[in-house]
Amino acid sequence: MTIADERQSTIEQMVQRGKGILAADESQPTIAKRFAPINVESTEENRRAYRVLLFTALGIEDYISAVITFEETLDQISDDRVLLPEVLARRGIVPGIKVDKGTGPLALASGDLITYGLDGLAERLRHYKSQGARFAKWREVYSISEHNPTALGISANAEMLARYAAACQEQGIVPIVEPEVLIDGDHSLARCTEVTEAVQKEIFYALHRHHIVLEHMILKPNMVLPGKDHPVKASPEEIAAATLRVFRRTVPAAVPSINFLSGGLSPEQATANLNAMNAGYPDVPWLLSFSYGRALQQPVLQAWQGKAENIVTAQQAMLKRARLNGAAQRGEYLASMEASD
Repeated sequence: MTIADERQSTIEQMVQRGKGILAADESQPTIAKRFAPINVESTEENRRAYRVLLFTALGIEDYISAVITFEETLDQISDDRVLLPEVLARRGIVPGIKVDKGTGPLALASGDLITYGLDGLAERLRHYKSQGARFAKWREVYSISEHNPTALGISANAEMLARYAAACQEQGIVPIVEPEVLIDGDHSLARCTEVTEAVQKEIFYALHRHHIVLEHMILKPNMVLPGKDHPVKASPEEIAAATLRVFRRTVPAAVPSINFLSGGLSPEQATANLNAMNAGYPDVPWLLSFSYGRALQQPVLQAWQGKAENIVTAQQAMLKRARLNGAAQRGEYLASMEASD
């Protein structure tokens, strides 16, 4: 099988109607924040137990096509001593890996950030592939203010995403390209529209320069939203209209799937917004799906509370959110479904 064949096989398994991606790639500081409200210490064993809970929930393979993991997860084992990537693969779920190393200030661009991790990336990708990872993810973030993101910030972040994607495709790994325009702030829907469009245009220009095969990548962007502190809220229909207007202008039809991040939305909001896109715009050229972290996991953590006796209940919560988002991917979600078991 050629490198291109490997990527094509992975894409076909990841991009499926009615299915999306579970983001379970929390770094150790981030998962500690997730565990803190339920008074669970972030030990290696507790992290392993939680990931086993997520990955072995009965029925999720009907709605989850792939899981983004953290580096630690690739070496962890299930209760019956099977490596977790293999646990996923046996269920027809594609294992993947977050490969960026977090963000820091972008020099000479006050207020903008840049993501680290290109050094040694090709070697790390080869190692992750030997551990079972078939796709990767890299996130760049963009804060909205009166002056940010700057033109320099937008172009520098696009270049990083393109270089990462090229390294992945060279190794036969499918890249998830994640540019997140943050929900933090009091900006309007119109301002988020403006920034998201500028970000996406620059990203695809950079991907073109680096010869990225668009058919062998997945885009993981933000939805177009007003800032969480903006006084005027937007309905799912307004969010869907603004979001699809931007992506029709900027994302080539060759990209097989746009898997939105939840970016601070509640589980219910994230599902309703995705549904509005699929119900209202069935003729778009891409699959419109989800790649949610908190919006899938928050109810699971609340049900689990770190207790073994709550595992089944927590797994049922995982299955429910996966099922509801699978329905939203088809444009068949109803708010009344939230009350169902």
